[in-house]
Amino acid sequence: MSQVNEVLANDFEQEVEAYDGNVLVDFYAPWCGPCKMIAPIVNTISQERDDLKVVKVDADNAQELMVKFGIRGIPTLLLMKHGKVVDTKVGAASLSQIREFTSQV
Repeated sequence: MSQVNEVLANDFEQEVEAYDGNVLVDFYAPWCGPCKMIAPIVNTISQERDDLKVVKVDADNAQELMVKFGIRGIPTLLLMKHGKVVDTKVGAASLSQIREFTSQV
């Protein structure tokens, strides 16, 4: 059982891109309603999947990452494997939809 940690833009390369495993990245903002809706779901996924590192990135404080990954809306989930984006999911989603999304890794 793991917990969701917040990653700052400065630490993204070390914490996510250099991580030798699977990572679910939740780009969110504190003011974003749909982001608040999926936050408990993202927490559930982190507790269910010991093989999946789950992190959150505050989009307001990570504009360079938003540009780098072409993120135009939040919430956006990136599914990464060995530092490379495998898939992207934009918008609020149910637990079953996010489970299916993360089942790719």
